[in-house]
Amino acid sequence: MNADVPEVEYLRYWRNLQQLGLNAYEARAWLVLLGHGQFKALEIAPRAHVPRQKIYEVLDSLVEKGFAQMVQGRTKLFSAVEPKLALPSWLENKRRQTEHELENQQRSAAILAGDLEALYSQGRGGRGTLDFLRIVSEQNQTATEYRRMLSGAAGDYLEFSRAPYAVDPVDEKLVLAALGRGVTCRLLIEDTIDHKHREWLAGYTGAGVQIREAASLPLKMALFDAKCGLIALLDPVITRPMWTSLVFDHPGLGEAMRHLFDDHWRRAAPFRAIA
Repeated sequence: MNADVPEVEYLRYWRNLQQLGLNAYEARAWLVLLGHGQFKALEIAPRAHVPRQKIYEVLDSLVEKGFAQMVQGRTKLFSAVEPKLALPSWLENKRRQTEHELENQQRSAAILAGDLEALYSQGRGGRGTLDFLRIVSEQNQTATEYRRMLSGAAGDYLEFSRAPYAVDPVDEKLVLAALGRGVTCRLLIEDTIDHKHREWLAGYTGAGVQIREAASLPLKMALFDAKCGLIALLDPVITRPMWTSLVFDHPGLGEAMRHLFDDHWRRAAPFRAIA
């Protein structure tokens, strides 16, 4: 770079470029190119403190990543690509690459989960004494269990809905799909619900979901066909509020939870679209 750039600024640029994905040699070489028109490779090496045997590899990588360009003549000359072109282009390429890798990983995970399911079932050696109860504390696993049971519901879906409220487009589509196949959907909410979430629920009522509200609810619960569901309990021990879910598949417990729901439902007030 230009000699008048303070050392502290140079070091800041150098570290920031590494945070964006360039290695130390690439970052130094590009900073040198930015301060000059064109350079031969062996002229850049000492200025960027890059070993001579590595400089062509470094410059080729900068060209490939869109940070430098090469003029082919009797001698190869390298120059920097303008930062406002190089940096956004590099980040966009990284974003596309990351999305592509994530899609591949999701496909591989789905295939692997199916392949390992048989092994998991064999390892369990049949149904254990508490296979109908499982504790789940990880939020994404709870969401996966909820969606699995909602997708399989055939008769009714009942829910005690308490803060914090989750508004997920995937969940919303599954609820509407359940309505479409004839599942009765009833939600009982606390009347402290915020205005934004109340407006969102108003769309549910228009689709056919039955909603009532109560002053308070004892727990968070989702019940499917009165035989399986989730009960979420607030951990009373830790200082930071966390919900732990009990996933169950037990007709007796499901029936008890249905009686609890119906009791609160009878005493609840009609849903108010606007508070």
